[in-house]
Amino acid sequence: MDDRILSDEALDFLLSSDPCIIYQTRKYLLEEDVDTLRELQKQTLIDGFGKRFLSHQNDDYTFGKSDYVGKWTSTHYTLLDLRYLEIPRDTKEAMIPARNIFLQHRASDGGIAISSDKKSDVCVNGMTLNFSSYFLVEEDLLKPLVDNLLEVSLSDGGYNCRYNRNNVRHSSMHSTISVLEGFLEYERNGYTYRLEEIKEAAECASQFILQHNLFRSDHTGEIIDHKFLNLAFPTRWKYDIHRALYYFMDRGFPYDKRMEEALIILKEKQHPDGTFSKGITYSGELHFPLEEGRRGHFNTLRCLRILNAYGEFLR
Repeated sequence: MDDRILSDEALDFLLSSDPCIIYQTRKYLLEEDVDTLRELQKQTLIDGFGKRFLSHQNDDYTFGKSDYVGKWTSTHYTLLDLRYLEIPRDTKEAMIPARNIFLQHRASDGGIAISSDKKSDVCVNGMTLNFSSYFLVEEDLLKPLVDNLLEVSLSDGGYNCRYNRNNVRHSSMHSTISVLEGFLEYERNGYTYRLEEIKEAAECASQFILQHNLFRSDHTGEIIDHKFLNLAFPTRWKYDIHRALYYFMDRGFPYDKRMEEALIILKEKQHPDGTFSKGITYSGELHFPLEEGRRGHFNTLRCLRILNAYGEFLR
């Protein structure tokens, strides 16, 4: 980690937090060997956020009112939260409900139908591929979902959750980033089914976001939605430049000039002590708040990782 990026104040802030934040700080920012951090990762289930999430699990391994009803306490969004906490992948309390979603909610098109109209949803499919790949759902269950996602990309390279509901021709930033995150998690967890096609689709979808400089219309140059400039975590299904930059960093995507404006905006959000705000919280029922106070541990961790990857290009 570049010591010009990680201040002593920011490091102290992160290392005095929840075990999942400490684990990821030592893994990603301090670049400690992962094998030496196994016990610390297990600690995420014994103390802190991981334990608190699992304490809300129902007897049938679901969360909330159902697998999708009750944002943000449903099984779907709780599994997504647990994936971003990076609890151990072989945690049965997460593996079982992730697998059950495929057994109970398979749509006719191969995707996942956990919304009220029983149709597959592209955003949901992308997020489901993300957490189910992280929690090691067997490949045979993932194959129909992969087939679906490779089939529903639009001509501009991206994705739109209204694909099977309206005659859409232009992709959505929200849907596209959800699918990209799912593809990335699938790729790095050893799955091989249609892998080369997934890599090609991910490149096309990445170019769709870059074509928009992460937040501008490719036709007028105007800001697509000023909410894209917000800082938020958890991001849920919603797109913002922080989420896009984090994806590019996480994939190891090389710096692209079209990222520059978004990176400048992100850097301007950094506090003098090196930390970042907790940002906005999307309305909806929560198991419990992840952040208290003005500063945000998750946003600080994530934004510092982004700046460590791309900050040199802003100097």
